[in-house]
Amino acid sequence: MKINGIAHIVLTVNRPELALPFYERLFGFLELKTVFRHERGAYFIGGKTAVAIVPAETPHDQAAFVQTRIGLHHLCFRAYAREDVDRLHAHLCEMGAKIVHPPEDGPWAPGYYSVLFEDPDGIRLEMNHVPGKGLLTDEARFNPVGYDVESRGCAPLPHKMSAQCPLLALSRHSD
Repeated sequence: MKINGIAHIVLTVNRPELALPFYERLFGFLELKTVFRHERGAYFIGGKTAVAIVPAETPHDQAAFVQTRIGLHHLCFRAYAREDVDRLHAHLCEMGAKIVHPPEDGPWAPGYYSVLFEDPDGIRLEMNHVPGKGLLTDEARFNPVGYDVESRGCAPLPHKMSAQCPLLALSRHSD
C-alpha cells in the first residue's frame, strides 16, 4: 500500500504565548491557513499537510526540547526552489527567529539546500530544497551525516550515528 503523504504533525510547546505568534507568522508566510485558534493552541493547513500546536501538560511543561531524546528530532518543510529557502531565511531574520544555520548546501542528497532554525521552545525546524527527483534516481546516494553509503539503501553508519540510529546501522532498505 502506498501512502498519500503525512496528514498532520502535532508539536507540543511549553510556552504557547510565545509559540503561537511565532507559528502564525511562520505559517502565514508559508501559506498555511489557520483553521482553528485558541489561546493555547492552533491548527494550520496547507501544502498537503497540517500542523497542530498544543500546550505541554504538567509536569512536562517545564522540560526543554532535546533533539536527541525519544520523539521528534526536527521537522523539515520542502520548498519548491532554492530561492524559497532564501526567502524563508530572510523572513525568519525579520521575525527574530534563532537561526541554527543560514541557507547552505548539504551532503544529504544531490543539490540539498536548507535553512535550520528553532521555535521559541527550541524545537528544530528546517526548510530544504532538493532539485529534480532527489534520492529517487538510481544514481542518488543517501548521505545522512556526510559519509559514503550505498546507493538507494542504508549502509552501516559510523559508531556515533549507530548509537543514535541503531536500526539504520543494522538494516538495509530497498524499494
